[in-house]
Amino acid sequence: MRTTDELLEKARQALGRVIDPELDEPITDLGFVRSMDLVDGELVVHLRLPTSFCAPNFAYLMASDAKDVLTELGTRVTVLLDDHHDSELINRGLAADAGYRGTFGPEADEDLEQLRRTFQRKAHTAAMERVLVRYLRAHDELAEEQLHAVVLGDLPGDDATRALVRRRQAIGLPTGRHEPVLVDDAGEPYPPEEVPLRLRLARSVRVSIDGNAHFCRGLLRTRYPDSAADQAPRAFQEKVS
Repeated sequence: MRTTDELLEKARQALGRVIDPELDEPITDLGFVRSMDLVDGELVVHLRLPTSFCAPNFAYLMASDAKDVLTELGTRVTVLLDDHHDSELINRGLAADAGYRGTFGPEADEDLEQLRRTFQRKAHTAAMERVLVRYLRAHDELAEEQLHAVVLGDLPGDDATRALVRRRQAIGLPTGRHEPVLVDDAGEPYPPEEVPLRLRLARSVRVSIDGNAHFCRGLLRTRYPDSAADQAPRAFQEKVS
């Protein structure tokens, strides 16, 4: 028989696997988990977002993913999204297990899994740029064009590399030691002459993701001053321009 503390700790660990699709960080690190309680044997989790007008599809995706990972713990689960303009609709849909289209009806004019895939690819692109910039700094004799020959086994076994491997796995790319690092969404490497351009494009994606995450943290702290203690910025991230 699990104690309440054990269950809540397992719940927090599970929620750490739920990723904000746009910011590419766990909702636990971002401070989006407002509270967790065990009420009459049911796990009740409240989520919050930086603004009341955050995109409903992102809001639903995170809340639905949260319910899915918590349900795996084998207990009754209620996930509630607080203070969002579509909270009532989303919470009703989650309670009924109605799915995205069942929740939003005719307004659900896009494929949620395709949306998730788009942001997983962006996360992979940003992760590639992070590790390759670090690699260049550690090997300052290399020209950018030579990065086409860098393979996963050349990278240090640190958090940034592990994050890249996870993002490759998420979009179905191989993760063997001899796989090239700088690849397109299908896993095809770029020729050497394209590397500088591809690296610059990847940098713009990474800057956008990191900037949005910083902006959302500030909005959340403004909206919920108590949230600052919950937030832990990406530990392995370096400030790169």
